[in-house]
Amino acid sequence: MVRPCAALLAAAFLAALPAAPAQAAPAAPGPTRAEIYRSLELDREPADYVILVDTSGSMTKEGRYNTVRSTLRPFLDGLTAEDHVALFTFDSRTEARYVGAAGDTSKIIASLPGTPTPDGDTDIGAALDAALKEVARDDAAPVASVVLLTDGEHRPAAHSRYPKASGPAWDALGKRARTAAGRTELAGYAIPLGGGATGAGLLADVVPDTTVLRPKGIQDLGAYLARAGDRTRARKAARLLAPDTGKGVTATWEDGGALDLGDGSATRKLTLRSTTAHVPLTVSGLRASVTGPDLTVEGLPGQLALEPGESKTYALTLHGRLSAGWLPYRRTEDASATLHLAGRVTSSWQQPLAPDIKLKTPPAVRVQKAEVPLRASVGSAAFLPLLAAVVVLAVLAGWLAWRRVNRPPLRGVLLLATPFGGPLPERIELRGRMMALRPVSTGGRGTVHGRRRSTGEGPRTELHIRFSPDGTAARESGAVCAPGGEVVVGGVSFTHLAEPARAQAPAAGWPG
Repeated sequence: MVRPCAALLAAAFLAALPAAPAQAAPAAPGPTRAEIYRSLELDREPADYVILVDTSGSMTKEGRYNTVRSTLRPFLDGLTAEDHVALFTFDSRTEARYVGAAGDTSKIIASLPGTPTPDGDTDIGAALDAALKEVARDDAAPVASVVLLTDGEHRPAAHSRYPKASGPAWDALGKRARTAAGRTELAGYAIPLGGGATGAGLLADVVPDTTVLRPKGIQDLGAYLARAGDRTRARKAARLLAPDTGKGVTATWEDGGALDLGDGSATRKLTLRSTTAHVPLTVSGLRASVTGPDLTVEGLPGQLALEPGESKTYALTLHGRLSAGWLPYRRTEDASATLHLAGRVTSSWQQPLAPDIKLKTPPAVRVQKAEVPLRASVGSAAFLPLLAAVVVLAVLAGWLAWRRVNRPPLRGVLLLATPFGGPLPERIELRGRMMALRPVSTGGRGTVHGRRRSTGEGPRTELHIRFSPDGTAARESGAVCAPGGEVVVGGVSFTHLAEPARAQAPAAGWPG
C-alpha cells in the first residue's frame, strides 16, 4: 500500500504545481533579398553588362590579370541567360572579345587572351567609346552597367582619339552617355587595381551615375565585382517595383443603399485591396471608427496581410441608434456617417531591399467613399398624441386662467339712471360672466364683464362697462367701475351694488 499512496501523493503534488507559461512562437523571419528577387522573377528581366578589362603591360604585376580572369567567373555565373554581356579588352587598342548572351561563363572567360599585352598602352577613352556604342544599340536592355577594371592612368598610344584625359572628345563621350541614359538606366562601376595612380575615375566623368569601388588589394576584387553585380540586380528590381511607388491599400464599402439601424445594428461589407503589382503589404493596428452618429464598429482583424493585387472582404457591424432629436415623434430618419480606418501599412520587403531600393508605400489605408448612408425609424408613436394632449391641456389651463382673471363671475346689482333726473334707476341683477345691457328706461345698449385685480386688501372684481346711448358703435364708450362704485358712460350713470336686496325683483338684463 505504500507505493500506491506515494504515487498518488506525487501525482497530486505535480497537479498542484503552476503550469509553465507558454512561450510565444517567434515571429516569422522576413524574406531575404534573394527570395524577393525570385518572387519578382528577376532572372527574366534582361540587363546589359559591358565589362572593360585592362590588358596593358602593367597588369602582369602581382598577378592582376590572372586574378581578374579568375574573379570574373563567379561574377558571370551570377548573370542569367536573359542578360547581355559585352566583354572588351583595352590597351593600345580596344578589342571586343565576347558579345552575346550570358549563361556560358566558360566560353566568355575563354575569349580573354591568356596574357596581357607586354608593351600595351592604356587607352581608357577608346574603351569607354566602345562601351557607349554597345549600350546605345537599338535592342539595348532597359538596365545597363559598365564595369571598368584598370590598374593605370589614361596613357594612350600616339594615334588615339583621346590623347589626354579631358578635351572635346571626352565631352562628346559625356554627351553620348547622357543620351544613352535617357533610353536606358545606365550606371558605371569603376574598380581600380593596384595602389598607384589610376584612371578608373574617368568613368565617372563620362557616366554620371558611377560608383568607384576601391578594393584594398587585388585579392578583394571578387567581392567588389559581386557588389557591382548586386547593385545591378537591385537596379533591375527597382525598375520592376517603380510602378508600385505610392500604391498601398484601399478600403471600399459594398454598394447597397442606406444601412438600416432600426434594431440598433446593421452589417455592411468592407473590402480592403492592395493596389500594388509586386509588393506584398501588411496593415497592423487596423481599427475602424465612425464619426457623425455615435456608433461603434466591429468585424475587422487587428492585422491584415495582402498579396499584390489581393482583396479581402469583411462584414462590419455598426452598433448604435440614430437620435430622434428634441422632437422624438415617430419617423424615418436619414443620416450620414464617415468611416475612418486607423492602421499602419508596411511591407516585409522594405527592410531587405534597403538602402538600394526605397519602397515608398503610403502608411495609411485610403478609404474610398468614406460616407456611409444610414436610415432608422426613430422616436415614439405615442409622442404626437401625447404632445397634442399636453397642448390641449395647456391651452385649456391657459384659457381657464385667463377666464378666471378676465371673465370672473358677475355678482351684485347694477343701477342705471340718468344723471339729471328722470325715472327711477333701473336695476339689473348681474349673473354669468358677461352680460348684454338693454336698459328700457334710458335706451341704448352695451355690455358688462368683470376683471379680477390683486390689491393690498385682497383680490377684487372690477366691472368693465361698454355703452352706447343710441346703440351705435360711433358713440360707444367705456369705463371701469370699482366694486360698489359709480361711473357715467354715454350720459348714463352706472352704480354697482355688491349686495342686492333679496326682496326686490331683478331688473332687465341677460347673460352675454
